[in-house]
Amino acid sequence: MRLALLLAALIVPLPAAAQTGLPEGFVHLADVAPTIRQDIRYAGARNFLGRPVAFYLAGECILTRRAAEALSRAQAEIAPRGLTLVVWDCYRPAGAVADMMTWTRDAADQRMKAIFYPAVDKARLSLDGYLSARSTHSRGSTVDLGIARAGAMPGYATGACTAATGQRFDDGVLDFGTSYDCFDPRAHVRAPGIGREAAANRAMLAALMQRNGFRAYAKEWWHFQLVSEPFPGRSFDFPVMRRGQR
Repeated sequence: MRLALLLAALIVPLPAAAQTGLPEGFVHLADVAPTIRQDIRYAGARNFLGRPVAFYLAGECILTRRAAEALSRAQAEIAPRGLTLVVWDCYRPAGAVADMMTWTRDAADQRMKAIFYPAVDKARLSLDGYLSARSTHSRGSTVDLGIARAGAMPGYATGACTAATGQRFDDGVLDFGTSYDCFDPRAHVRAPGIGREAAANRAMLAALMQRNGFRAYAKEWWHFQLVSEPFPGRSFDFPVMRRGQR
């Protein structure tokens, strides 16, 4: 009995961060809001680079716990209407941001231009505010997302992100006027000429996120940042890992 008590005293439970392999204050979204659909684009090739981005070792959404819990509340709000959030990017390692910036300087690589930036010069993506050398995503409380009907999945359309519904690159979500990661003025939150349904869906998404503590970015209808983010002055660089990976 005495030996058992001594051994028990020596076994100290690991802190939550060590158990998950994530820094303190971060969680996998699936552990907090498992019904939110995840389509993490930079872990695969369905993105503007046409390849996986550095530091994305898994298609997992990682966020600060505060941001994940806010998204969980937003999901609970729309689920009774047969809708679901779909997240495309969450925490983005600083090394991934650097990989994207290196890509912007490679003028020869234009393989995804026709889909994601058909009318914008690749060299201007950073100057025009679509990409930045320091991303708020690297602080863990910014998320790119849309809203879909429960059960809806991406189709096979692969046209320009600015094309009409049914012709443009299909994200499997409601009509928001463009595809996700569309580097074009039509993706601006208040862009004219996107159609009544798309404008209404953008307004619905923005209002939902605002009610749950996020603010929008004027040039990207899908981009939202938690107002009360816990790490406003920091950028993180740990890789995006699957749950249980250390």
